Amino acid sequence: MTKPGIEFDDIVSGAYDHQTAPPAATEPVKRVLSPQPDTPKLHKVLAQSGLGSRLDMEQLIADGKVLVNDEPAHVGQRIQYGDRIKVNGKPLFVRIEPPPPRIIAYHKPAGEIVSRDDPQSRPTVFRKLPRLQTGKWQSVGRLDLNTEGLLLFTNSGELANKLMHPRFGLEREYAVRVLGHLSNIEKAKLLEGVQLEDGEAKFGSLEEGGGEGANCWYRVTIQEGRNREVRRMFEAVGHAVSRLIRIRYGKMLLPRGLKRGECMELDGADTEQLIRSAGLGRVSAKPSGVRQSTPAPGGARKTRSHNPVAAAKPEFIGADSLSRQRRDQKSKASRTKAMPRRAKIS
Repeated sequence: MTKPGIEFDDIVSGAYDHQTAPPAATEPVKRVLSPQPDTPKLHKVLAQSGLGSRLDMEQLIADGKVLVNDEPAHVGQRIQYGDRIKVNGKPLFVRIEPPPPRIIAYHKPAGEIVSRDDPQSRPTVFRKLPRLQTGKWQSVGRLDLNTEGLLLFTNSGELANKLMHPRFGLEREYAVRVLGHLSNIEKAKLLEGVQLEDGEAKFGSLEEGGGEGANCWYRVTIQEGRNREVRRMFEAVGHAVSRLIRIRYGKMLLPRGLKRGECMELDGADTEQLIRSAGLGRVSAKPSGVRQSTPAPGGARKTRSHNPVAAAKPEFIGADSLSRQRRDQKSKASRTKAMPRRAKIS
């Protein structure tokens, strides 16, 4: 049984605030342009553009007559989507496929804004994300200043727009702490719809989660991403929200062990699963090196389900992503660790 991600019960019990993450196996390595279809060698691209043979292009590069992003190129250099190439001072336009979509899960703490520019110079979520050599990270929706929890980022504008589009109706799940207990009439109003300044809004589900004293916890789901929607809905029935945590976006859970202010990148399998589970199909470039999904327990072979309900409900993503990635990283590090030399016996 896989270890679940952050659940509603963890928040109510206080385990969410006291969770600890195991130390990473190794320090994160710097990103390099590895041999992939979307990072071809420069001399090969120049030769395919009709400027000469590959040997001629290598000599041209060695002579310092080729610039990449206004810097002298070197023999064996790889280029990627978005690089600017000049040969003898003249721009050369080449077609390179854009990189496959990347997705980051970020555990947003309260007090950070989801914006690159802020006149008040408040902390922004973008300062903690890994740097991209080309393009930029785009947030999938927003969380207001005082809301914490799961926030997704991607380098694909197409994917970001699809994940946010109301047509796909991706469900968002929140843990909400409010002042005072909801009456049955108030619950019915929130489920049937309350009128806000920008139109009617309603919860897809609303469940009690207990609490202490005047503070009561509730688990709610919505399928929209309007500004401060959850807070305004509770305020519409006379209850102020004192804490708001997003624990799921679509099929993506807030990974257990991911501390506030930390982020993790989804691997190829999780990225593909998130795209497919949302019914989005293929986006831009096909992800390279995508591994197969984790096999069923006990080596059982997966068979096509004849139950339409089961087929329409894929498993949640992110439940064990962080621990699995750290386990794979540790395994890879142990395999690549240099073995000590044996003494020769004369």
